[in-house]
This record gives sequence, C-alpha cells and structure tokens, in this order.
Amino acid sequence: MSQEFFPKKLETTPSNYTALKEGIGALLNLGRQQAARQINSILIQTYWHIGNHIVEYEQGGQDKATYGDALLETLSRDLIADFDKGFSRSNLIYMRKLYLAFPIRETLSHKLTWSHYFEILKTDEVLERDFYLNQCEKENWSVRELKRQMKSLLFHRLALSKSKSEVLELAKQGAQVQQSKDIIKDPYVFEFLGIPQQAHYLEGELEEKLILNLEKFLLELGKGFAFIGRQYKISISGRHFFVDLVFYHRILKCFVLIDLKRGEVEHQDIGQMNLYLNYFRKEENQADDNLPIGLVLGAYKDHILMEYATDHITNHLFVSKYQLYLPNKEELTQELEKLLNDA
Repeated sequence: MSQEFFPKKLETTPSNYTALKEGIGALLNLGRQQAARQINSILIQTYWHIGNHIVEYEQGGQDKATYGDALLETLSRDLIADFDKGFSRSNLIYMRKLYLAFPIRETLSHKLTWSHYFEILKTDEVLERDFYLNQCEKENWSVRELKRQMKSLLFHRLALSKSKSEVLELAKQGAQVQQSKDIIKDPYVFEFLGIPQQAHYLEGELEEKLILNLEKFLLELGKGFAFIGRQYKISISGRHFFVDLVFYHRILKCFVLIDLKRGEVEHQDIGQMNLYLNYFRKEENQADDNLPIGLVLGAYKDHILMEYATDHITNHLFVSKYQLYLPNKEELTQELEKLLNDA
C-alpha cells in the first residue's frame, strides 16, 4: 500500500483521540476495500484459468472444443468432493463461457465481480454483452441494478433509436451522455411499480408511485439525474401551472421536465410542455445552465401526429411511451437484427 493512502500523522494528545480513532478506522476500511478488490481479481482470473483448462481438455488437440455436459457433471461432483462448494455444474459452465468470451485474459475487468460476469454471460449476443460490461464499469452498477437493466432490455431499447454505426459505438463505449437526445429512451419501463397492465389508474397515482420508488425510477431514467420536485408550480400572468416532475441533469447541466399522461399523448400536451420549457429557459435557468429538456411520457403516441406537433419546435422536447410490463425480448431482438442487417 503506497504512502499517499495513509492519513497524515496524528498528534497523540488526549484532545485528539477522536481524530486518532477515525484515522485508524479510515485506514482499516481502505485496507479491507483493497483486499476485497485483490481477492476479487484473483478469483476471476482463477475462474478464467479453470475455463481455459476445461476447453483445452475438450479440444483434445483439435482446433475447436466439443462441449460435453457429462464432463461438467462429473467434474462438478469430484471438485465439490475435493474442494467443497463453489463448483456447481452451472458455475463450471460459466467459467467455461468466461474463457470463451474473453480468450485474452488481460481484457477482463478488475472492477466487476464474478456475480457481474455470471449475469452478463447469460447473453450470447456480443454487442449486448459488451454494452453491459461498459455500463457496469462506467456507472458502478450493483449486481441487482445490472439484473434489472438486463431484464428490462436496456441495450435493445437504446439501440433501436440509433443507426447501425451508432449501435456498434453503443456496444463499444456504453451509453454516452453528450446531448439532450442521449438521455431519452423509448419506451420507458415501469414494471417496478407493480401496476397490472390493464389496471385503471390516474396520472396522479402514477406520479405518486414513481416518487415512492424514486431510486428505481432514477435508475430507469439513467445516469446524472437529480430530483428537484413534483407538481412544480410556475405562475404566468396570474395563472398557475404545475409540472409533474422536475429533475436537474448534472452532466448536461440543465433542467429536465417530465409530464405524465395516463393515455395517449395529444398535440396540446406538446404545446403545454413547450410553454414550460420557455418559462424555465427565461425564469429558472441560471447563467451557466444549458437549455432545459422536456419529456412528455404517455402510454401511447401516434408517431405521425407527434411529428407534426413537434415540427419546428426549437426547444429540446421529446415524446416517449412508457409501459408497466417488461418488453418482449424476441420482438426487440428481431427488430435490432433487422436494423443491423438492413443498414
């Protein structure tokens, strides 16, 4: 451990005892964190080598390995007998997949745990796998967050709004937040609210549930969002208006206004959001703020109607759908394959 990680030398006078105790506590926590990272790195490299040995045994001098399920069942039973738990058949399958997915050991990330790799390797799509690896590294996703994002098909939802070259870049670099459209998804998935698909609910009830599940809502919105308030009141010429949800985006340095619609987004909803954006631009923005972003979220939208409603609007105004259930992976996969093959 290098010298710069240690706290400065502390005085040992009784009055400084609290600082002494806190300094030792900080040092212990730092040491434990470094030890955990070291152990994790060694564990993943060990599993990679185990996968390498399995594949080489299967190859038996051939160029390509022939997968043998019976081999892994036997190996699992014998390793558990010799080394206790940790070598279940499923774990051995994923050690094998780890090696096949990353034949060059140096490409393994030391920031991710084996549990991260175990989830990511469940997909056989290289672009999807690379995207989630990059996002886990960039946004420090927990395994729980990773599971949710994969289950909600985040990669597919982001990729379908891009060109082929942009999809390839998305997989290579992860989601880049550089301009207003980079923070928009279509659709948004609110399955974490637990509202049945055919249930009757009011816009206010949807808003209330999103606030009660704010942590999960922020994860769905993406990196950089900070919650400002709900039913944000603005007054114009003696009339009062209320923006459903207001956020501030730390990366883009701008307000993000969200209006929720229980049913279909109508053309007058676009005009209302444009009004809100103009007000925020003139009355709420500080000198170093960028132009605000408006997002109208509805259960349905007519693409042609929205095209005419938003045409020639200079504000950053977007319309997206939300759904209360997880998207169909087969359908989204087919759409993505069509995009990549036709482009």
